[in-house]
Formats: sequence, structure tokens, C-alpha cells
Amino acid sequence: MQLNSFTSVLADAAPAPQNPVVAFLPMILLVVVFYFILIRPQQKRAKEQKKMLEALQSGDEVVTASGIVATVVTVKEKTVTIRSGDAKLEVTKGSITEIVNAGTPAKA
Repeated sequence: MQLNSFTSVLADAAPAPQNPVVAFLPMILLVVVFYFILIRPQQKRAKEQKKMLEALQSGDEVVTASGIVATVVTVKEKTVTIRSGDAKLEVTKGSITEIVNAGTPAKA
């Protein structure tokens, strides 16, 4: 008898929603919130990083992801040659995090 009354209590506790959209509404809202809080700002930062790397030119003073402050010597398709102090390094473009000072434009 007790098992029968327990199942009837569970059945009355949470009635099933009539509309399936109402059942998935919390999940949909969660996805929308994640999009605006996590995904969209990350896409915006990636777009700004890409634009910065496209504008990179010789003479710019940059900071790498490892914290090296250097001057750009040459820019290739996927790599950048930088000079910091007496050292000359070739790093990937993705490791450039910031342009500190834009160099003087090349004379035409």
C-alpha cells in the first residue's frame, strides 16, 4: 500500500508541461546567456587580434605572449622576425599580443 501511495505523490508533485517549448525554455535561455557572455566576446577579441596582426609592419614595437618587448624587423605570412636588445628572434604571428608603438611608415 505504501508503494502505491508514494507513486501517486510523485505523480502529483511535478505535472508534465503541456507545451514542449515550455519544457526546453530554461535550456534555451541558458544557451543564449552563454552565447552573449562567453562566445560573442571571444569572437570579438579574435577579430580584433586578426586585424592587429594584419596591420603589423616593420618598425612596430610589440609585446609577445611571453612578455618580450621587441621591434619588428620583417613580417612574413606566418612568422615575424623581431629584435630585442642584441637578440634576433623569429616568432609566430599568433604570439604577438600587443602593438605598443606603431613604427614609422615606410617612405615611398
